[in-house]
Parts: sequence; C-alpha cells; structure tokens
Amino acid sequence: MNLTGNLLIGAQETGATTGSMKALNPATNLSIEPSFAFGGASEVDRAAHLADDAFDSYNNTSLEVRAAFLERIADGLDAIASELAQRASLETGLPVAQLEGEAAKSATQFRQFATVVRQGRFRQATIDPAQPSRQPRPRMDHRMQKIALGPIAIFGASNFPISYSVAGGDTASALAAGCPVILKAHNGHPGASEIQGRVIQQAVKDAGLHEGVFSLLRGDGNEIGEALVEHPLIKGVTFTGSEGGGMALFRRAQLRPDPIPVFTEMTSVNPTFVLPSALFSRGKDIGDGFAERMLVTVGQACLKPAILLAIDGIGFSEMKQALIARIEAMHARTMLTPGIATMYRRNVDRQLSAGAQQIAMGGEPQGTWDGQSFLFEVDGARLLETPSLSEEVFGPAALLVRVKDIDQMVAIARHFRGQLSATMQIEQADHALAARLLPILERRTGRIVINAFAHPQEVSDASIHGGPFPATSDSRFTSVGMSAIERFLRPVCYQGFPDELLPEALRHDNPRGLWRLTDGALSKA
Repeated sequence: MNLTGNLLIGAQETGATTGSMKALNPATNLSIEPSFAFGGASEVDRAAHLADDAFDSYNNTSLEVRAAFLERIADGLDAIASELAQRASLETGLPVAQLEGEAAKSATQFRQFATVVRQGRFRQATIDPAQPSRQPRPRMDHRMQKIALGPIAIFGASNFPISYSVAGGDTASALAAGCPVILKAHNGHPGASEIQGRVIQQAVKDAGLHEGVFSLLRGDGNEIGEALVEHPLIKGVTFTGSEGGGMALFRRAQLRPDPIPVFTEMTSVNPTFVLPSALFSRGKDIGDGFAERMLVTVGQACLKPAILLAIDGIGFSEMKQALIARIEAMHARTMLTPGIATMYRRNVDRQLSAGAQQIAMGGEPQGTWDGQSFLFEVDGARLLETPSLSEEVFGPAALLVRVKDIDQMVAIARHFRGQLSATMQIEQADHALAARLLPILERRTGRIVINAFAHPQEVSDASIHGGPFPATSDSRFTSVGMSAIERFLRPVCYQGFPDELLPEALRHDNPRGLWRLTDGALSKA
C-alpha cells in the first residue's frame, strides 16, 4: 500500500494544514518516510459534520448491512496483515510476529462484533403491550430499544499499534453500535495507522455507506484532541493512555455546554496475590511465570502484572530467585517511543527514591530508547506507608512485596486503588483466605484471575477490561469484549406508535426474529 501521509476525512484525502512529522524507528533512532500531515480544528470540524451527516443513515442500516460492513473491514485487515505488521514493527520496535498476531486479533474482533450485530441482542428490545382495559388507568403500548449515541472520537493507543489503534476494539464496537467514528491516530505509529485507516475507508465505500462513517485525523500537541472533545457534534470519546491525559480529556468534556461521556482506560498495576499453600507448592513456577508475563511487550501492556505479593514463608525464597533469574537473563529491548522510554526511566528512579530495593536488573541498554529490566523489593509496611510504590511503572519493571502475615495482606488489598485486573495464586488449602480477599478485590477491579496471569486477555462475550478509577473513568463499562458495545448506546422508548413507524427491532411481526422481552417474558415473539 502506498503511504501518502494524508489525513483521511470521509472519502477525501487532505494534506498538512498545521505542520507534519515523520515516523521514528525507535530501534535505530532514525526517521522513516514519508511525511505525515497534521490537521487542526478546521479538519476536526469537517470530519465532525460529515460524521453527523452520516449518523441517521448509518444508525438505521439493517443489522445485516452493518454486520457485512464489519466483515469487510476484517477481510481487508487480513489482506494487508503482513504489510501492516512490517510497518508497525519499524515504527515501534515490536516483533513482526507479535504484530501479525495483533492484526489477526483485530480482524477477529470485527467478525465477533458482526455476530453481535446480527444477533441484535444489543438493541435490548423490550415491549410492554397496551392494556386498554387496565384499571384504574389504561396502559398505552410501550416499546424500547437502544440506539447509538452519535459520532464518537477515538484516540488511538500507543502500546498496541493495531488492536488498540485505528482498527482496534474501540473502533469495532463503536461501528457495531451504529456510531460514525473519527479516529485521532497516535503519532507513534503513523504509517501503521494510515494502512488501517485506508482499509476502513475502502470498506465504507464498498459497503455503499455515507463517507462520514469514518475519518482519520492526526495532529501535533493538544490542539486537535481538545477540538475533538469540545466539538458539539461529537457525542462520546474513548481514550487509552496515562491517567493525566485521560483525566484532562474527561474534565474538558464535562465543561462543555452539553457534557459527553469519556471512556478512559488509564492506569493499573494488576497485583498478583500468592497465597501460602500456592507459595509452598509452586513458588518457583509462580515467580518464573510472573516475570515472563511482566516482560512481554517490554512491559508496555496495560495488563502487565507489576506487583507480586506473598507472605514471607516457605517458598518465598524460591519464588524470589526465579524472578531474579528471569530478570537478569533479559537483555534490554527497544521501547515504543522516546517519550515512553524517558518516562519509564523517571519512574524507575521514583521507585528507588521511595525506598524500593533493587534486587535484579537485566542487560544494559544498547540502543538510545532501550528499556532495561528491573526487579525491586519492599516489605508490606513500606508499601502501605508509601503510596507512590503502588503507582504504575510502564515498562519492564516489577515490585516484589514481602508480606508479614495474613492481616497485612488483607490491608494491602484494601490499599490498592482501582485496577483493570487482580490475580490470586491459590491451592485448595488457600480457599478460606481467597474467600476473604475476594470481596475486597471485587470492589477494586473488573477482572479477577485464579492461577494464571492478567496478560494476555481473551476477547469474548464474558471478558471485561475495565475497573474502578483510576483504571477507568467509568467502571460500569469495558473496552474489551462484546459488551464494549454498551458504551455507545442509549435507550429510546416508543409509546403508542403505529407499526409502520416502529424500528425494525420493535415491530409486531419481529421481522429479524430477535430475542425480545415482551411483557416480562423473553421470547422471539
């Protein structure tokens, strides 16, 4: 695919209006052709008006047309998977094989959401038939379904340049809901973003949809992001990144004359609690497995297990030595961007300043933006009295916590802020303690894992990627899994409607054969 570096606004291409950039290969510290255009508030306005023009027709497409559109995107991603992975690798330093897996995952997500759309359950069609003879007052016919919010602004993430980027889960779920998408591409992988954007742009054309269903923008600094959040035609925002960046967008959205939802995925340390019997029986394996998952993607995953806690006892030393061995054997690897590498080094220094003891480190950096692996250790009391030790270090570093006793482990569990996930390593004899920890963890995370690690995560009907603040800005929703579509929907009730004016999902003959809740009973009637 020929990269032009242009912005994709609907079916049109637009050159630079506020400057340009070249991608950086972080492994070589050299720039990569071509130049990529920056836009500003004017381009946001054009894209937003196109999206608004597209909304009514796209939101009212038949379920089959919308599902087929999502499958076109999946087919397009499959067709360019190798090229996409090669370009993304140049721009991020991530292995090509890993990125080919990301491309496959993204295509799968679009196909999964096509199934969700065809089933139509996301409509949550509900019918309370008229009761003209009811006393003391008759009841009119009431019918409810969920419809799309409107145009959505999606901020591409840095750490997964495909599956959380232009053709990621946010885009798939928003399009599945019926929302046009304006994608603000991440400047860390502009070429990979353009390749994905062109696949979606072509799918819009091939499906015969309004061109405003999808646009791809790029900008320098905060201007274009602020313009997106503040534009009156934008009705929702998604963001994956730092707590500071996410909350800046969230606050700006709440200050609008018409506040809109901002669905952020921000920060998490994904604590792993090793209970005594598990520590005794398999401490070495737990330490090795924890380190292996922590080091994936150079520690630049939102679900990276970052804090390992265990009560000091039999098995602790074996677990610790396994961690040290894995960390010391790891050579330094290229991090995604100079900004991420710089922040990682600052956060490593922060851990040391907060009193963490460095007990292992990996190979010395060879490249400018390489991330060296570190393992720190503290006791439970230090963790409880030093909140900064529990903050995320985005990169290949982990913290081992030597816990005094069960009561201190429970206190530490209560100490954590909201998380995307939490893990317990347990055996049968640990069930009583696990049951004591469970309600504490339920209040602090969206996903609890037993005898595995938080990363990787399945994309399925039951999977959840969310949690209480600061993991996300709204713990009621997920950004991964089929229920992610619920972020972009709102209910509408149709009272006393003639059948010919009702939406398809609510008509008397149920032409799509959808499951509906009718007078309190679930059926296809």
